[in-house]
Amino acid sequence: MENTVLVTGATGVLGREVVRRLRGTGVPVRALTRRTAPPEDSEVTWFTGDLAAGTGLDAALDGVRTVVHCASDARHFKQDVPAMENLIAAAERAGVAHVVNISIVGVDRIPYPYYAVKLRGERMLAASGLGWTNLRATQFPELLNAAFGVLSRLPVVPVPSGTVCQPMDQGEVADRLVELALGAPAGRVPDLAGPRVYPVAGLARSWLRAAGRRRPVLAVRIPGRTGAAFRSGAHTAPDRAVGRRTWEQYLTDRVAR
Repeated sequence: MENTVLVTGATGVLGREVVRRLRGTGVPVRALTRRTAPPEDSEVTWFTGDLAAGTGLDAALDGVRTVVHCASDARHFKQDVPAMENLIAAAERAGVAHVVNISIVGVDRIPYPYYAVKLRGERMLAASGLGWTNLRATQFPELLNAAFGVLSRLPVVPVPSGTVCQPMDQGEVADRLVELALGAPAGRVPDLAGPRVYPVAGLARSWLRAAGRRRPVLAVRIPGRTGAAFRSGAHTAPDRAVGRRTWEQYLTDRVAR
């Protein structure tokens, strides 16, 4: 079977990077989005579908060998479980050989509700009987940028105290996902983490400088087991600091004025 690849969440922060890179590989590329008016792209076949509702999946997956599953919504994260259930069922019906899933470093160590859902999705895929690969990565700078953009509207910018972060360029994560999609199912593969670990307060201050905004940064202690896990650095992977693009480069390219 020709390795036709479908990307879910294809208009999201990571999904659009994966689609962009798959175009140059020579394999047929499909893209799934909830948008009723998908982008016009002669090199990609777009499908409208809703993973959580289970609509549009059979058409999108017909003839597909590999799925790169990038769809997720941290704001409505409970929908990720039915989305994975529906994706697995539809992939089985279509005879998909390989599902590549993106997850987050620390989902098995931090009792944060969104992380618990991501971990459950990993386990569902591993138990599905489908060929699978699971990649965990640290935090995308694009998401940090969006968070700081919202928080900077406040008189002060609150950040979790005693907490670090290890930004990993989403484009480099996309490169790795494409590499995995063109290969055989590999189970859980080594994590991807950015080149440097930063205090979150330092990230906020550097973002504010780059954006030309003046706000004090307020460190706030997150209580309970979740806060303790984040303060322990369980969401970072210093031993897997394989990323090349730094936070400073991201600020220069995307934020600086």
